[in-house]
Amino acid sequence: MSDTAATVARPARAPMRAAAYLAPLALLLLVFPYIAPAYQTILLAYGLAFAIAALALNLLLGYTGLLSFGHAAFFGAGAYAAGFMVKYLGVTSMEAFLAAGALSGAVIASLFGIVCVRYTRIFFSILALALSQVLWSLAFKLYWVTGGSDGLRVPTPTLLGGVLGAADDKVTFLSHQYYYYTLVIFAVCAGLMWLIVHSPFGQALQAIRDNEVRAEFVGIRVRRYRWIAFVLSGMFTGVAGTLWGPLNGLATPEALYWPFSGEIVFMAVLGGFRSFSGPIVGAVVFNYLKAYAVGRTEYWQLLIGVVLVILVLAMPEGIIGTLARVGRRVLAYGGTGSAAPRLPDEA
Repeated sequence: MSDTAATVARPARAPMRAAAYLAPLALLLLVFPYIAPAYQTILLAYGLAFAIAALALNLLLGYTGLLSFGHAAFFGAGAYAAGFMVKYLGVTSMEAFLAAGALSGAVIASLFGIVCVRYTRIFFSILALALSQVLWSLAFKLYWVTGGSDGLRVPTPTLLGGVLGAADDKVTFLSHQYYYYTLVIFAVCAGLMWLIVHSPFGQALQAIRDNEVRAEFVGIRVRRYRWIAFVLSGMFTGVAGTLWGPLNGLATPEALYWPFSGEIVFMAVLGGFRSFSGPIVGAVVFNYLKAYAVGRTEYWQLLIGVVLVILVLAMPEGIIGTLARVGRRVLAYGGTGSAAPRLPDEA
């Protein structure tokens, strides 16, 4: 086969290869509530909500080259949006929650972004962190509005415009109806994010990440593109926070606190922020790891810290990056025998 033919065949095989991986995974997610205990299903619903937040963060980190330590602000804003609608408007529709969460995340990100996108590297990270801490402080101080440290209650909502109401058994509702609802919202958000990063806009973000000066030279308005990416990231993170609200049952200031921003960053890094699916895997793995650590010992922070340090040292490219590297080695050795050529990452 000529080089030209091989180049044409390679992209043609990519969708088929992706479908081969996604089909069994989609089937597993669909039947999961029927083959796993309710507690495991609810944990997976948590993981899917966190995966949306990790994908949103990765739009900045992996595709734009901006590390944000303030994404808890948008996540918490989504959760509080649901709490506000219940307390002050008496609304229990999940669709209304999601609209309010996405809007609140986008509005706050648009305001923060005006200041943040003027800077890069550590200056951007610390500025985003400082602004998010302002919201955390307000959530504590304005206790007559936000409930202070007690937070706001987020009851089980109605789904699909009231077609599916809250069941008498909350565990059953969360592990079945709400799980599938979260799965659909996750699929929609992941699909939209995939379209964004593979669009001309996404290619422009990657150009900014690789070389800001050259990107500006060819006509890309760097600050505007960064601001749009920041707003989109905040909007998706707000959706994630809204999905998390009914699972947690409360919107509390802890959802706005800076350690949670660090957890979202670690989800992306753990899975591999250089790939699209890495943050998704990292979010689910981190959520299960944290849940089991909390259930095993009162010193769960120490346990999870040690485990995560070991994982990062053993897999510096993240879970997806490491699996991809191992897969390339297996294919190389399988195709050429013991005399397989050295791969680029082994040089």
